[in-house]
Amino acid sequence: MSRQDINRSGEMEVFVRAVELGGFTAAATACRMTPSAVSKLVARLEKRLGTRLINRSTRRLQLTPEGCGFYERSVAILADMAEAERHASTGERVAGHIRINTSGSFGNHLLAPLIPAFMALYPDVSLEVFHTDRVVDLMEERADVAIRAGPLKSSSLTARKLGTTRSMIVASPDYLQRHGVPRSPEELKKHSRIDFSYSRAIEGWPLRLGNEMMRLPALRGLQVGDGEAMRHLVLAGAGIARLATFTIKADLEAGRLLPILEEFNPGDVEEFYAVYIGQGGPLPARVRALLEFLRDNVRL
Repeated sequence: MSRQDINRSGEMEVFVRAVELGGFTAAATACRMTPSAVSKLVARLEKRLGTRLINRSTRRLQLTPEGCGFYERSVAILADMAEAERHASTGERVAGHIRINTSGSFGNHLLAPLIPAFMALYPDVSLEVFHTDRVVDLMEERADVAIRAGPLKSSSLTARKLGTTRSMIVASPDYLQRHGVPRSPEELKKHSRIDFSYSRAIEGWPLRLGNEMMRLPALRGLQVGDGEAMRHLVLAGAGIARLATFTIKADLEAGRLLPILEEFNPGDVEEFYAVYIGQGGPLPARVRALLEFLRDNVRL
């Protein structure tokens, strides 16, 4: 019999039952086996280990010194296995650590306001939130869930859609007072524009001219690595930017930012997803709870 064919945990369990119950017959009843099957199993175990574990008599079983040591280690190993299964079980209570990776914009404007409610629902969960706009490797970053915009590129990942958002071209009143308000896409080319420093699925700013679409090329001027930094630069009057509406909603309502060229906005939307490793298999209860909470509460 090969090493792969040996059910070591099963052998340990039967051996431990025989010792604790004081005989092969009682162990056979507990393990739903015949007494002869238990006897043969222990004999095979002793043969493989090359030592006697039990001295048998008609009245009782007596452990040898080697049998005592094997019994103690077997009890510890079986207890560790049971504990591992309890922790890994998808049916356990919602508890443990969750590592979330998301963009600064999503994290600040949508995720952060929801965290107190999630923690109140699941007090045994701890959260660790990392902000970055770059696409990360979930396994390398040890992230349980990443929140990202756009389609998936890896077939090893699974995504749950959280919603969609429009984008708007905006600037601060101070910038527009100093440089004027662009009235057409052609005028927009003459202004200071702020863009992302990393490559995106769709480059440039899409604009609609009547029934036709055009794309304003990306600049190589002022570039930043995340949407929240871009928002702060626009608020400071450094230039004009195209931002997701959920990041600037409060700024628009307060008049800190003003929309530009909305009549040329094509109305395109960007989809947001909660992304995790897996292809339909069981999830840890803590991750499943977070995904369901985000699905029910995120409002883009």
